[in-house]
Amino acid sequence: MNTHIKEGLGDRIFNGVTLILILLIIVVVAYPLYFVLVASMSSPTAVNSGKILLYPEGFSLIGYQNILENTKLWSGYANTIFYTVAGTFLGVCCTIMAGYAFSRTDLPGRNLLMGLFVFTMYFSGGLIPLYLVVKQLHLINTRGIIVLLGSISVYNIIIARSFFTSSIPKELQEAAFVDGCTNQRFFVSIVIPISKPIIAVITLYCAISYWNSFFNAMIYLNDRNKFPLQLVLREILLSFQVMQQQAASGGGVDAETIAEMNTLVEVVKYGVIVVAAVPVLFIYPFIQKYFVKGVMIGAVKG
Repeated sequence: MNTHIKEGLGDRIFNGVTLILILLIIVVVAYPLYFVLVASMSSPTAVNSGKILLYPEGFSLIGYQNILENTKLWSGYANTIFYTVAGTFLGVCCTIMAGYAFSRTDLPGRNLLMGLFVFTMYFSGGLIPLYLVVKQLHLINTRGIIVLLGSISVYNIIIARSFFTSSIPKELQEAAFVDGCTNQRFFVSIVIPISKPIIAVITLYCAISYWNSFFNAMIYLNDRNKFPLQLVLREILLSFQVMQQQAASGGGVDAETIAEMNTLVEVVKYGVIVVAAVPVLFIYPFIQKYFVKGVMIGAVKG
């Protein structure tokens, strides 16, 4: 028996308009990423003249060649991987524990503590006092300061608290405590196993934050061997721009060399974006399902 409900004309028009709008949004979001990838594999002349639209013009990997030839790139990758893994592990552990603690109604002074945490989202001592504190702790030019700074985010703690509040019923806690379960055992054996979605979300947030971070390293690190990938890529791009300026202002440099340097800088810009973004783009699809689930849980009550 056919139970399919036939759509009316109004429904078909609405669905068609919605589909068109969604496709337009996808194009607007995806095309810039596609353009960067295509431009990074095109000839510098085609990029500089604006001929790139849908496919590479004069296929060339000269931008990647100039980027990958820099020996500091690989040390930057290694440093960023270390900062990301260590910082994400520390951040996830602290965020999950703090979020669970704030979700417990029997936590003494819960509202006061949460208010103090939220206060730090809007007010801070500023960069100079923070720098002086870091200096007094002898953490300047150490890898530890990059791992510590940014490991805790009040926004992430609020997300984790909302998840635990909506996902861990009080009856489950009471039943576990009646059976002799301690707070530590309840957290490790019951809470953690059912918290995979929020752990995946916090992991993604922390990892992307560390991967893209460069300001803390620029302020607190002096040793180039400890620079993360973002700072290394910044130095590569700046070095090409300096070469471009020197070629333009230096005597005895012909116009063809100057034009070549100008076009090469444009290709290197796009190549730098791809080199920095590719690892994150590869990781995201594997945790997307947890990401969507973890963000939505606690957001809708029903």
